[in-house]
Amino acid sequence: MLQSSQVPQQSHRLQSIDLLRGLIMIIMMLDHVREFFSYTPYQPTDITQASVALFFTRWVTHLCAPTFVFLSGISVFLYFKRVDSLAKTSVFLLTRGIWLIVVEIFVISAILTQGYQLTLLEVIWAIGCSMLLLAGLIWLPRWLQIILALAMIMGHDAVPFVGMITKDNFLLALLHNPPFFIPSPTVLIAYTIVPWVGVMLLGFIMGSWFNLAPQQRDKQLLITGAAALILFVVLRLLNVYGDPSLWSSQQRGSIYTFLSFLNVSKSPPSLLFLSVTLGISCILLVLLNKIPAAIKQVFITYGRVPLFFFIVHLAVISFASRVWTYMAYGKGVNLSFEDAKNWPAAYEPSLIRTYLLWLLLIILLYFPCKWYGNYKAGSKAWWVSYL
Repeated sequence: MLQSSQVPQQSHRLQSIDLLRGLIMIIMMLDHVREFFSYTPYQPTDITQASVALFFTRWVTHLCAPTFVFLSGISVFLYFKRVDSLAKTSVFLLTRGIWLIVVEIFVISAILTQGYQLTLLEVIWAIGCSMLLLAGLIWLPRWLQIILALAMIMGHDAVPFVGMITKDNFLLALLHNPPFFIPSPTVLIAYTIVPWVGVMLLGFIMGSWFNLAPQQRDKQLLITGAAALILFVVLRLLNVYGDPSLWSSQQRGSIYTFLSFLNVSKSPPSLLFLSVTLGISCILLVLLNKIPAAIKQVFITYGRVPLFFFIVHLAVISFASRVWTYMAYGKGVNLSFEDAKNWPAAYEPSLIRTYLLWLLLIILLYFPCKWYGNYKAGSKAWWVSYL
């Protein structure tokens, strides 16, 4: 995750990036609270079992990973324009990419698994890998960058998944496959690399729009966002390409048929998944500039310290859930990793508990994020650009 303080802080173009990133981070926290405090024995998007409220609680958080990756690509372009050097930008991408992968493996994975013998590779890993690849892709001609980005985003659904993972097809599975385990040492690769690198490359390409006059930039973002949403609706109605799971009429009623229509695949992110999420993100980049100033300040405070927030909020949620389960049920339980048959007998999922804790954390975490944002803005220490 790139830090917006690496470019001029007062820029209006960067304010819109921080606004969206801050909103997305708050939404992301909702999903993590749900996973630690209201985990269910079935997937929250399983329309045969999930309630409408649970489905949308999960579905809205689909915006997070694509938007993080997309905004990282935009930030890379703005960094490139500031330093005016492809070589310096490549070094920046290589060092940050390696750093994010290290953080994912040794910090975030440990926080999430709470001591389980498992290394979990998720969105920070995907961003780090995408940065490593982008370090080379930024040297290509712009027309070729566009072709590659669109090919990865729009064409990867035509590539079949790897079945049984072997040493011969591991690299292909790492590039493009649903989540899979490596048995020894135990690693869950939850995010493979394609098309995430295509999303970051697309952000890098569209980053040039943030050098345009605000009115022209906003017009292009709105047109692009609307086009992506139209593409989603048309392709989803055709029900022939763009997602490995087709939608269908549901016996539970028309509302669940609608949920089936919306229920697109995140891992790896399908064309339809990226169309609807990035389409919404492009529109939000424009609309968020029109919200009240007080709400803007909250979003910007979170948006300026993304990696700091990511680590701190996960640590707080993970620790709090351990304390809660111990006090409530007599033992600390990681509901996300413990088999449902071993859950405390008195445990019941609760969206009310999830939303109340989420709102509380939005308030509580604002203060350390504001403190660190102010510290970072005034610090010249080399390490602050890594957190």
